[in-house]
Amino acid sequence: MPLQQNLVIFARLPRMGTGKRRLAADVGAVEALRFQRHCLTATLRKLANDPRWRTWLALTPRAGGMRHAKVPTISQPRGDLGRRMGAVAQSMPFGPVVIVGSDIPDISRRHIANAFQALGGHDAVFGPAADGGYWLVGLRRRPRFIDPFAGVRWSTPHALADTRAKLVGHKVALVETLDDIDIGADLRRHLQRSSAR
Repeated sequence: MPLQQNLVIFARLPRMGTGKRRLAADVGAVEALRFQRHCLTATLRKLANDPRWRTWLALTPRAGGMRHAKVPTISQPRGDLGRRMGAVAQSMPFGPVVIVGSDIPDISRRHIANAFQALGGHDAVFGPAADGGYWLVGLRRRPRFIDPFAGVRWSTPHALADTRAKLVGHKVALVETLDDIDIGADLRRHLQRSSAR
């Protein structure tokens, strides 16, 4: 019997002032909240119903403020992003886990399927972002869990390199580069690309 594949969508509870603070500083709190809600809803719609994996929604500050009919909702623990991702990854049922953000407008089922496929022959997989971070991380978690997230310089151009440095000696794959939306310039680029399609 194949192992269960676990997809975790990391998100901040979509409420005024609780998430997308850097984006809000550039475009205003109302527009940032509108984008956050739209992108989270679209991400769940695209990814949650695929039978190839079980989808989880990991929320911060707590899961009680939002529910999705088909997606189990869990709370992210306290701590920096690395501590939260490591704890959630370890808490998943046995099998590979892929974690993505909820602010990647171009994400698709194909991207997730490619990441799980890569974990068949690799210990970890990353979806690089153009800013030096990553929009996806996946871990095989066998024969043991490897936590590559401690000491990473989050929200910097070094995030991917720092995380990969913890995986020296392990097989690491990369999937397609996509953009996550962190600041106003990211959102403007996304809107320009969308209108040109």
